[in-house]
Amino acid sequence: MSAGTNSGIDYHPAEMPAAGELATLAEGVHWLRMPLPFALDHINLWILDEDDGCTLVDCGLATAETREAWEAVFRDPAFKGPVQRVISTHFHPDHVGLAGWLCARWGVPLYMTHAEWLTGRMISLDTSPDFAPRQIEFYRDAGCGADFLSAVEARGNAYAARISPIPNAFRRLRDGDTLRIGGRAWQVIVGHGHAPEHATLYCAALDMLISGDQILPRISPNVGVWANEPEAEPLSDFLGSLERFKALPADTLILPSHDRPFHGLHARLDNLAAHHDARLADLLAALDRPKTAMEAAPALFRRKLDHHQTGFAVGETLAHLHLLRARGQITRTRDAEGPYRYLRTA
Repeated sequence: MSAGTNSGIDYHPAEMPAAGELATLAEGVHWLRMPLPFALDHINLWILDEDDGCTLVDCGLATAETREAWEAVFRDPAFKGPVQRVISTHFHPDHVGLAGWLCARWGVPLYMTHAEWLTGRMISLDTSPDFAPRQIEFYRDAGCGADFLSAVEARGNAYAARISPIPNAFRRLRDGDTLRIGGRAWQVIVGHGHAPEHATLYCAALDMLISGDQILPRISPNVGVWANEPEAEPLSDFLGSLERFKALPADTLILPSHDRPFHGLHARLDNLAAHHDARLADLLAALDRPKTAMEAAPALFRRKLDHHQTGFAVGETLAHLHLLRARGQITRTRDAEGPYRYLRTA
């Protein structure tokens, strides 16, 4: 995920809750924060009260610390149990990581879009011998060095290590579906680019959108190319999805998965579009000679990156390169055994 302007937005005045503590944003809508062991050190989760329990939206990473924080929530007098269902907005491990554990603990179904459930199940169950070689080939084609490639080989299937088993049955969310939660209608609006079929939830009665990672107040969600689909072009999908949310009222309260709830939806959508336009221009300007994705990445990421961040940076650089190539603004070549190199056409 990359930084971007957040001009034109206003943060909600609610104080950030500590891990395992509930903050109430509206009647029947509660905010949680769970820890993450990354530079992005937290995820926001949501509890929606029902007449006879509650719905959980997103789950946190599958760690002992997060399980303990959930158990603290369940003991909180403000928690209105039992859990009736678990919703995961998308397959990334901080969102679906404890879905299997939560569903089993409460004996309830998991709700996801089809593509997100399939993707999460597929990656989590991939024990094929070519998993690491495929990752290494992908990053070698991007021009990554030996140290990073060694780290990729050593970590293996890191996704599987960060989740509890995703249930082998689920209930499908479709774009335009309406869920009745606590006597209110929540409409499913699907976005693309950050994940294949990212679900967001909009409640007109509250003028509130649970946006997941699709719309964040301060950073742009990572829009990347990955080894399982090396020729993908997800940035067009992401930019197209931004337009879908402009149909919502400008003063909608956005409940994002990172940072704090905020107002200023339309301004933020414009900021995100402008941010990626500027990054495309910066990248194009940097391609004055043939460069690999790794060599081009500093045009977009100027800070020092660890191995975890490097993977995201390469994926996002490739997403921008693939869009420029689709527009005919750059070409891609490679030597017989070398990485891909990109060069602007004029």
